[in-house]
Amino acid sequence: MEELARESISLLASASAKPPLDVRPRLGSLGAIFIMLKSALGAGLLNFPWAFERAGGIRSAVTVELISLVFLVSGLIILGYSSSISGQCTYQAVVKEVCGPAIGQLCEICFVFNLFMISVAFLVIVDDQLEKLCESLYELVTGLPKSEMPYHFYTDQRFGLVLLCAFLILPLSISKEISIQKYISVLGTLAATYLTIAIIIKYHTVPSVVVRSTPLYTSGVGSWASMFTVIPTICFGFQCHEASIAIYSSMENQRLSHWVFISVVSMIFCLIIYSLTGVYGYLTFGKDVKADILMSYASDDVLMVIARLLFGVSIITVYPITLLLGRSVIQDFLLSWRRRRHGGFLTVEFESRSRYVLTVLWIVATLLIAVFMPDISKVISVIGGISAFFIFIFPGLCLMFAMQSEPVSCKTRKVLTVWGVITLICGAFIFGQSTTIAVMQLLGKI
Repeated sequence: MEELARESISLLASASAKPPLDVRPRLGSLGAIFIMLKSALGAGLLNFPWAFERAGGIRSAVTVELISLVFLVSGLIILGYSSSISGQCTYQAVVKEVCGPAIGQLCEICFVFNLFMISVAFLVIVDDQLEKLCESLYELVTGLPKSEMPYHFYTDQRFGLVLLCAFLILPLSISKEISIQKYISVLGTLAATYLTIAIIIKYHTVPSVVVRSTPLYTSGVGSWASMFTVIPTICFGFQCHEASIAIYSSMENQRLSHWVFISVVSMIFCLIIYSLTGVYGYLTFGKDVKADILMSYASDDVLMVIARLLFGVSIITVYPITLLLGRSVIQDFLLSWRRRRHGGFLTVEFESRSRYVLTVLWIVATLLIAVFMPDISKVISVIGGISAFFIFIFPGLCLMFAMQSEPVSCKTRKVLTVWGVITLICGAFIFGQSTTIAVMQLLGKI
């Protein structure tokens, strides 16, 4: 997922879901890098300063980032290779072709659940920004502090979130195609870049008593254990693997060496932006940093008010695309069931009715979870665990299965199979660890 400003990717994915012979490569190197950045840079950016604090300091967090980067790039390369040998153009299709229908069905389930939880994270972020914007407007209009703000149901940010879902997000999400998103998709990258710059500026303009009072690192067993708790955040932040196959299939130059270059450059740029945001946000607030970095700044801070508006608008425009991708998988299953039941006959009315019902159910379900689970760190812990499937587990399985049939030397087969096993084991560990922590957080145990 915001994470994920993935709207342009979804358009490419829908276009590339045709047979390989019908696909016309049209992406150059810069275009591929830019779309990869837009896929990775998103809602996860808000959580990185908090992740740096949880990791025990800057050195620990950056170490985890660099180690994770090896597996992130490896996963992208494996997926590009798997797409080239399978001839498929979407993540699910590649996994199903290379690993078999059973694992392909598991991939589809994880895909839908991951998009669902990303939708929840989007609404949590919008809810947070609405709260701060309401406080900012009250202080600007009345000149009174937010502590004196009277409570009315219409001033509650949750009421505003319901209105946004009903009158903006729902109309944008109901149609089959949401092509208008391609014209405003740049908001995701713009919001991410602006936020990073704004955080750096605020670091250099706040009083020195507040700034630089944070340690670069902590030591001990506790700090090493805490490093593992931020892996879900890193996975969520760098997650662009679902879109990588669509990007690879749309490139002019589909040589594997060129795809390695695209993957490495994209991830390095992401590393720089995420690291700068994490470092300066953490140095500014230290242990007082909140899970959503924007919530740590004053409500009347003009720089951050603009950042909230940019992030809020970008997320509102990305949410319908996330919904569209998740809904399409569920709806395809329903339509296939309907065809089997009625001898291949399918009415337009059934397609429209199922689309309307799935859209409303998706929005209502994500809205309810976002209202009752307002801490974005808990949401991202869940998403990060599922992200391990797309970054580690499925790429590891694809490499292992591919090595059983591809004509490579015995030594190469053994080395790559071992790497696939290592990737798979790491993914299983991350999924188990992050999911356990997320469940315990939701139950209030930690």
